[in-house]
Amino acid sequence: MSASTTTARPPGGTAANAEEAGRRVEEIIDHLTAQGDSEAAGAAEELVRVLMDFYGTGLARMVSLLEAPKSKGDPFAALLDDALVTSLLVLHDLHPEDTAARISRALGSVRSHPVELLSFDDATGTLHLRSAESSGCGCASTAAAGRQEVEAALSCFAPEVTTVEIEGAASSQEPPLLQISRPPSGALGSAPASPKTP
Repeated sequence: MSASTTTARPPGGTAANAEEAGRRVEEIIDHLTAQGDSEAAGAAEELVRVLMDFYGTGLARMVSLLEAPKSKGDPFAALLDDALVTSLLVLHDLHPEDTAARISRALGSVRSHPVELLSFDDATGTLHLRSAESSGCGCASTAAAGRQEVEAALSCFAPEVTTVEIEGAASSQEPPLLQISRPPSGALGSAPASPKTP
């Protein structure tokens, strides 16, 4: 690819509006096509379609949330609770909350497999969790489903988390209760009859 045939972008320049951005995309695709690289041009067009769908869905979701009756009190709260909208804000470094707050939101959105936050290592991106309840049957598939749900939520709300470690639920220390049943009637013998008076 020759630098002389590529339209250079001004240093530090950004797309001023949708028309300029669209024109820039067309220039890049046309350049790839003119170079005879049809495969790269096709891939670029597919990339544009995917991004358009992604951002279009995100904008539609924002409008829907803002129009919902429950958002009238605090419309911004509804946006921050939504995984898709949050992922867009985080992607562009526009989310107003820090990592800890977003991790809490992510874990709060996991309903079927609740977990407790133990710690988060900012340097390594490792999040330590504990299952809030027993998985019941103890099946590996149940634990895997829980991990998948947690990781999916974190990928939207807190992509800074790169590793998730989940401990089993803490065992109860309460002693077992003993059930005392009442003996069947007559098992202790009948009471002696009162003596008859002459």
